[in-house]
Amino acid sequence: MNGTNSLGTLSFWRDLLLILTLGVIGLVYGAGFLLPLTFAILVFVLLTAVIDQIAGFQVMGRRVPGWLAHVLGLALVLSGLALMVLILVSQASSVASAIPEYRDQIEDMVTRVAAVLGDESAQSMRESLDKISMPRLARQAIGPASSFMTFVFVVGLYLPFMLLERGPMTSKIAIAAPDEASGRKVRHLVHSITVGLQTYVKVKTFASLLTGVFSYAVMKPMGLQFAETWALLAFALNYIPSVGSILGVVFPSIVALIQFDSMSPFLVIALGCGAVQFVIGNVLEPAIAGRSLNMSPLVIILGLTFWGAVWGIVGTLLSVPITACLMIVLGNIPQTRWLAVLMSGDGALGAEDGGSALPSDGPEETGGMPISTEVVQGD
Repeated sequence: MNGTNSLGTLSFWRDLLLILTLGVIGLVYGAGFLLPLTFAILVFVLLTAVIDQIAGFQVMGRRVPGWLAHVLGLALVLSGLALMVLILVSQASSVASAIPEYRDQIEDMVTRVAAVLGDESAQSMRESLDKISMPRLARQAIGPASSFMTFVFVVGLYLPFMLLERGPMTSKIAIAAPDEASGRKVRHLVHSITVGLQTYVKVKTFASLLTGVFSYAVMKPMGLQFAETWALLAFALNYIPSVGSILGVVFPSIVALIQFDSMSPFLVIALGCGAVQFVIGNVLEPAIAGRSLNMSPLVIILGLTFWGAVWGIVGTLLSVPITACLMIVLGNIPQTRWLAVLMSGDGALGAEDGGSALPSDGPEETGGMPISTEVVQGD
């Protein structure tokens, strides 16, 4: 039975449903292992992009040595991760201790709301407030911070070993492939995924960094408590499509509304952070990225929902890169290319998605792996 006819058989859909079900179960129960590994792969892609960028610099007419590029790139990325951990460590306990103190401010805010909405609404808000355990809320605030530090430690542990595998992987692929044509297919697919992910990670990290810095520049002069934490949160949330930029404004705005007696700081922080998110997300980032991954907005939201349901908040951060990898893989397989077309933004697949040939002027060095630029057609 050929592949076309098998699509209409009951056994095909039964097997497909079984594979998908087992896959989702494996993702859920294997999250403890898969989450740090997947995140480490994403950081590794960023790290290789930084290393390749440093290696391309010329100092006094000479290129930066490979070993020095690796040391500088690793130091730069690990320093960024260490800075995030340092911010969380230095402010986590302060945030937890300040949460009970916010109760008085919240009650004052309820009193002001009562003057506008009436006593019935205020009484309902007070009853809801009484049900909140501030000590438990404080413990919940510290819990994610400590988990994040453990998570970062595991990711940092993976990175040096991934770098050691970067060079030998080329020969391993050639040896593992059953024939030369299959080896070229695999190298071409690895190259496609590397190009797509490096473009996304570089642009998104740069945009997220600017979002965090400019949001901090808005919050700190206003005297917002724990501005460093909210800036770090804005940086991280910017990786979440659509929803992340909204939350990056909502969280510090709510804290400003509770902390200050007047509405002016709240308006400045809400409008200022909102303007930062809008300009960077809708003007700067598209101008830098261009078409980039060329994914359908609906596919992005569906991926965000699925990976968020499977892996929680970290899944939402990884949703776009994972979905992009899936689209690239589907685009490089002739039988599933139509799915990649449906997942794309405009139906046109770029070279990294299997839509056109890569330049054929010889081997290309990408991500530390020599990649054949010959187009490989499916069998």
